[in-house]
Amino acid sequence: MTQSPAAFDAATAAVEAALAAGARYADARVVHTRHESMAARNGDVEDLSQAETAGVGVRALVGSSWGFFGVPDLTDAGARDAGARAAAIAHASSGVPGPAADLVPVEPQVGSWENPVEVDPFEVSLSTKGDLLAGATSASHRAGADLAEGLLQAWDTGTWFVSSEGARIDQRVRTCGGGIWSTVVGEGETQRRSYPSYFGQYGQRGWELVTEFDLEAHAERVAEEARALLTAPACPAGETDVVIGSEQLALQIHESVGHAIELDRILGWEAAYAGTSWLDLARLGSLRYGSDLMTIRIDPTFPGALGSFGYDDEGTPATVRDAVREGTWVGVLAGRDSGAVAGLDYGGSVRADGWARLPMVRMTNVGLAPGPHTFDEIVAATDDGIYIENNRSWSIDDRRLNFQFGCEVGWEIKNGKLGRMLRNPTYTGIGPRFWGSMDMLSSEIVPWGTPNCGKGQPGQVGHTGHPAAPARFRGVRVGVRG
Repeated sequence: MTQSPAAFDAATAAVEAALAAGARYADARVVHTRHESMAARNGDVEDLSQAETAGVGVRALVGSSWGFFGVPDLTDAGARDAGARAAAIAHASSGVPGPAADLVPVEPQVGSWENPVEVDPFEVSLSTKGDLLAGATSASHRAGADLAEGLLQAWDTGTWFVSSEGARIDQRVRTCGGGIWSTVVGEGETQRRSYPSYFGQYGQRGWELVTEFDLEAHAERVAEEARALLTAPACPAGETDVVIGSEQLALQIHESVGHAIELDRILGWEAAYAGTSWLDLARLGSLRYGSDLMTIRIDPTFPGALGSFGYDDEGTPATVRDAVREGTWVGVLAGRDSGAVAGLDYGGSVRADGWARLPMVRMTNVGLAPGPHTFDEIVAATDDGIYIENNRSWSIDDRRLNFQFGCEVGWEIKNGKLGRMLRNPTYTGIGPRFWGSMDMLSSEIVPWGTPNCGKGQPGQVGHTGHPAAPARFRGVRVGVRG
């Protein structure tokens, strides 16, 4: 990685100014981000967006109150002004008497990290990307899609972090991905199939990830399946065994586990946007979240996964930790301040959406540990059920407990074999009851990436990873309407 003395100088100046203005702790992040997005429809490239931004964001702690200020100005004067303003905001917020906030101790780190990339996505020509999207969407359109869409995106983010405790860290994260979508319109019915998933697929890899998708090879299939859904029988209503594909299970993890174990939600600090959490810290270490097959790991070291890093945005080194171990809730996503308030000895899950946003507790890679089965074994062991895949809609209450998901497609399972296609499959449940019904889990883990996780006010978009594999759940309510 190329070092940037100027970036470190700006971060250092911001921290020095915050301390001089009365902060007892301060840190600063210089962040430089490039983003590229290309979209196509029915064989034509219709949109190209290229953006670049750089700035410094400063946190200052006075008493128990944080102040934050960010500016797109990396001059010494601009950085020092940002540091002083962050401290002034912290002072203004610290009028309520009370003890000074503790931070979970972290040994100050000096180091560098970047994810490996075989082919830099920004070095691939626009014509190559355009030809890929035009070819895939054209093939889908010819195969019967009324609307055939494709999207490719890439990010290159450099971060330089300095803290008043002596941390000095630089990181570079390159990610890319995309997907294709086929929509067909019938009499009072619209259906869609996607590949690789509803969101596409994203990871901390280079253009080699997109090449592995082989989008054109799947273009005709997604269009044909979308059109077949128009006349497929509807998913029946009732309770049955459900085998859920890895992409949909990744979203299930994201919504009913990942957000629920965010410590700021549990503490009630984060409530206005998407609610709090049903979890109670008094039951950490004893609450049954699911069956013995359910082990959920917080793993920011997972190679190639979208939520990986070397250090979080508080300078805490990446560490693997269980959130659920063999069905028991044992861990949370935490920061240095929230961890200290909760009496924990760890943080490590704090990130920000660029230089202009305050770092907050965010998911990293939150996903299932591999199970002992294969997908084929799960289907073969199911006498009567439904296999569903690829998300279409989702709804979950503001405590992350009661949920309802709709998927693009389902297939009947009869006597251990996949049967006829089903349209508009839906399922609903209550978190721990649902996860408690998981009795088979595949070892075929895929690190699905979610590039658009929203949280906070002002809103922040986070990149999260969710390793998941097909699994079977018993007695699930399906075919829910409305």
